[in-house]
Amino acid sequence: MTDFDAIDALLAEARQEVPLPPVEERRALREELNVSRAQLAKVLNVSASTVGGWESGREPGGEVREKYAYFLDGARTKLAAAVGDAADDVTDPEVDHGVEDMTGREEEAGPADEAGLDEAGLDEVDVLAEPRPCVLCGHPARHQVEGFPQHLDPADCEPAKGPTPAPQEAPRGPATGGSAARDGVKVVPVGRRVRPADTPDLIGSAVAAALEQHSGDVEAATAALVKRAIPDAMALLDDTRKGGRYDVVAHPWLPDILRKQSARGADQIWEARPKWTRPELPPGEHEVTALDVNGAYLSALKTHLPIGQLEHSDGGDHDRRRAGVHLITPPGWDHDAYLPNPLGSRDEAGPLWVTEPTLRLLLRLAGPRYGLCDPPEIHESWTSGATENLLEKFRIALKDARDRAIAEDDMVTLEYVKAMYSKFVSTMGESNYNRELYRTDWMHLIRSQAFVNLWWKAHRAYDEGLTVVRAMGTDELHVAGDWRAVFAEGRGVTEVKVKDTYRVGTDAANG
Repeated sequence: MTDFDAIDALLAEARQEVPLPPVEERRALREELNVSRAQLAKVLNVSASTVGGWESGREPGGEVREKYAYFLDGARTKLAAAVGDAADDVTDPEVDHGVEDMTGREEEAGPADEAGLDEAGLDEVDVLAEPRPCVLCGHPARHQVEGFPQHLDPADCEPAKGPTPAPQEAPRGPATGGSAARDGVKVVPVGRRVRPADTPDLIGSAVAAALEQHSGDVEAATAALVKRAIPDAMALLDDTRKGGRYDVVAHPWLPDILRKQSARGADQIWEARPKWTRPELPPGEHEVTALDVNGAYLSALKTHLPIGQLEHSDGGDHDRRRAGVHLITPPGWDHDAYLPNPLGSRDEAGPLWVTEPTLRLLLRLAGPRYGLCDPPEIHESWTSGATENLLEKFRIALKDARDRAIAEDDMVTLEYVKAMYSKFVSTMGESNYNRELYRTDWMHLIRSQAFVNLWWKAHRAYDEGLTVVRAMGTDELHVAGDWRAVFAEGRGVTEVKVKDTYRVGTDAANG
């Protein structure tokens, strides 16, 4: 084959990329058809965030580009036909010419959306190959919930006769078998949850009593409520746990990695707190908005928490029905130029102990949907059977009170609620301020979940075409671009508010 023959062959095989509509038209076409990103992503075999990236300026390539162009061209044709039909019917008095605004925007995916688990807040129910004794009545049961055999129908569950055994003190050493977790966990079959007929408003009653005691002095009442926030939070937790499926172990034995190495030192758990600044911005001047994420720790109460005492295991695959802390060798991260490292600001290399939320984030980013890193290597773990809904009623009670306080401009309740959830998280470890609950593992997991939530907001901003400039702590995200098209502004826990705006870049420096 001559050189010219090779060139002819190359030209014959070469294909120009299929043209796509302008960026602003892509989203409009999809939304006018009331098609969500998730629906379109499913038929294109990509993620919803990938579709969002295409609608923000990124360009697809290869076969998926052709499929995307085919959808957009079909959307144009269908909408044009609909306009033509509407014009033909314009004289028909029965035709409703109103147009409903349907955005079809997909909500941000969070940890609870992983692999479709925990849908509708339901616990895992499995059918047993062979009957096993029900943890409540001892009779054979054919199902298990979250790993605990039990009857699903209350009529099948007959309490064992005889005196109720006295509660046993939690063991002071590591558990050696599966039965140890059941010693500290009470499982109530589905349908037997006791719900009080009239649940009192503990938060509203406390605020009213404090204002009355201090003759309406807002500052004095607020100070008094904040001072008693820890015991009041524990009372609220107990109240919201009435009728719950599990009685948790409040003072379990903890492995040495969860104990402080010295009186003023720290334990060995790495929470992955972000402290990241983009190393280099695109050329030109940029207006940056510092966003404040509302109720970061309040939202983080929804996370997979171990119910009983932690049990040790060596390496292997991750068990999604359990939660705890894990010794891993983390993967490399090659995206620091535009996204923070999911492990936070860590300079040391090598294995480290991370929490459940951090591990789940890394595993998710290593999966086929994102492919941003390699899977972490798990060396050993301390875990227990877990559920994401353990503190859900507690969280909702605090969130509802916070929402009402904002709507009514009630600063006393707002400060009281904030103190309750923030101090609840900060004192459940080795603290003398909260002797009712010693769960250092919970403290680390909830904090880490707050960091993970912030990371996902940074990823969402990047996916929607914003420039992520900084990510700090649990609640601070700096972005450049039209952030109001991505995040809702307000004081709710699903919204953000502006902390500051400033300009950076070449032109700003010269000006």
